[in-house]
Amino acid sequence: MKDELPRLPRREREKIAYRKEILSTALSLFSEKGYHNVSMHEIAKRAEFSVGTLYHFFKNKEDLYKALIMENALQYHHTLNTILAREDDFLVILDQYISAKARIFAENLPTVRLYFGETHGVAFSVKAGLDQEIRKLYDETVNHLSSVIEKGIRQNVIRDLNPHYLATALEGLINTFLLYYFENPDPVTYNDTLAFVKELFLRGCLSPEEKEKG
Repeated sequence: MKDELPRLPRREREKIAYRKEILSTALSLFSEKGYHNVSMHEIAKRAEFSVGTLYHFFKNKEDLYKALIMENALQYHHTLNTILAREDDFLVILDQYISAKARIFAENLPTVRLYFGETHGVAFSVKAGLDQEIRKLYDETVNHLSSVIEKGIRQNVIRDLNPHYLATALEGLINTFLLYYFENPDPVTYNDTLAFVKELFLRGCLSPEEKEKG
């Protein structure tokens, strides 16, 4: 019989639940009103906690915001890098990567909007230090994607083009079309959006030999 992990004490479970509720409430308010238009008192009121409870978990609103962005970004990039680390055919990994990003967007759209504010230049004076941390994660994933594309080039699946440029172009395509889809779901369907991204990227990147197979 497999050993079971010890269950956390009730107080620890409550602390985790409280913290999760605070972050969820803050995300909703930041998404609705913008960071600068939300106060700790407002977050506490909507979450139905005292302000003191919020300050037990976070030093201030900046600390709360950074925790919200970083925790989601770490999970987001871990998911993508796990896919990129798989030993598989390049086209299979590409398909899984795009599908995973689509799933992340669908399940976490409010957080994704805040995240892209960090990675695409929406400036908050509060961001000191956070933008560098987020950009480091983003750059690591793009570099990982570039390495996978380089393998595709060596396998003669992808044309011999600059793999970093191709990775950056693919990221831009995925992010642009997924954000557009989730903001404007009609008349373009979800599957059509994913298929279009793959087709648009591969149309100019597949090697002549790979095109002949198709």
